[in-house]
Amino acid sequence: MPQLNPNPWLFTMLITWATYSLLIQPKLLSFTSTNPPTNKLYQATDTTPWTWPWT
Repeated sequence: MPQLNPNPWLFTMLITWATYSLLIQPKLLSFTSTNPPTNKLYQATDTTPWTWPWT
């Protein structure tokens, strides 16, 4: 079964993962968000029970 042979792709996957985690990810995380999240005020919603027509 050739799918189970890790030789041709394992090294490529490890190099890609290492490149992403060591080089690309810190550069992406250093950017500041253009729309930073803000704390929203909690608004309690007034819920009314559903009136089932068959009860």
